[in-house]
Amino acid sequence: MKKRLMIISCLVGAVLLIMPEVRSAFALSDAYKDNIYNPGVLKATDSALKVKVGGKAPDFALKAVSGERVSLGQFRGKKNVVISFVPAAWTPVCSDQWPGYNIVKEMFDANDAILLGITVDNIPTLFSWTNQMGRLWFPVLSDFWPHGAVAKKYGVLRSDGVTERALFVIDKKGIIRYIDVHDINQRPSLEVLMGELEKLKK
Repeated sequence: MKKRLMIISCLVGAVLLIMPEVRSAFALSDAYKDNIYNPGVLKATDSALKVKVGGKAPDFALKAVSGERVSLGQFRGKKNVVISFVPAAWTPVCSDQWPGYNIVKEMFDANDAILLGITVDNIPTLFSWTNQMGRLWFPVLSDFWPHGAVAKKYGVLRSDGVTERALFVIDKKGIIRYIDVHDINQRPSLEVLMGELEKLKK
């Protein structure tokens, strides 16, 4: 586990050398930064969780950008699942966070895990955004209508109608093993997330 986390740290460090934090939230979105809307600094969190570690993850089925319907239940008994809720398309941190998961795809594979990206944006918006962002290896799902229904189930829908920046690690039995409702203004740590996935092997 330590060796793998060291590899992740090196990979992340290499990315930051190429795209230093001086460039702020536009690190991975320079190609289209003029199209990114910057909402400014937001209230760190603005919701109340409805789930807890050790509890069963609420099931859902949402339409993906690819056109297929993806459900949490289809991975039961087959894959560990990481759900990544991000607030909104075409915003700085979100446009940085999801491409970052491409860096560690092999670590998801090594931990028999799939990532599901969810926002409350509609499919046309997500189609345009993800095409500009570059190829993502994971399904991008729309929780647009009924608006934020899945986010509500998990307790991460904010009062302004977008979601928290939140991560849920769910094991193959459908049990929530880790929750990170992160400061909406910051990217969650890749190293921490990979460390939590490694724990599922124990």
